[in-house]
Amino acid sequence: MMTTMKAAVIHEAGGPEVLKIESLPIPTPKSGQALIRVKAFGLNRSELFTRQGHSPTVKFPRVLGIEAVGVVEAAPGGEFRKGDIVATAMGGMGRQFDGGYAEYTCVSAKQVQIIKTELPWETLGAIPEMRKRRAPACPRRHDIGRAGGRGDCQKPRRFRRCDNA
Repeated sequence: MMTTMKAAVIHEAGGPEVLKIESLPIPTPKSGQALIRVKAFGLNRSELFTRQGHSPTVKFPRVLGIEAVGVVEAAPGGEFRKGDIVATAMGGMGRQFDGGYAEYTCVSAKQVQIIKTELPWETLGAIPEMRKRRAPACPRRHDIGRAGGRGDCQKPRRFRRCDNA
């Protein structure tokens, strides 16, 4: 595996020009974390505010990105298998630690959910924060954009949510 990745890093608050593509070391996950190879991420207003300097607790330099979808590369605690398709959102991403504007992100396994879908990555990139806000009590496995499924009900726009949410 490579040892470096590309990431959009900001070193100071400002306009879009402060986002710089840099090479960084690929994070090393510890037990209880998952290393995700990012395939897509959404752009959120909170990231705009952070980039503009309206998030005083965020320390620079920082890789923004409060959500991401991708493929598990490693989970030392055994919570996930390499190759699992997953989504992650919030929990400090892009604010307390580097987030999804990178080729890889390392997050708490508690912030990761396995997803089963046939939707393309560019569509999946818009889902994590929305699902986190709408269905936080869901288990770690979701079928998105497919008919059928265990205990799920069909939702508008082809998104599904569990019965207990």
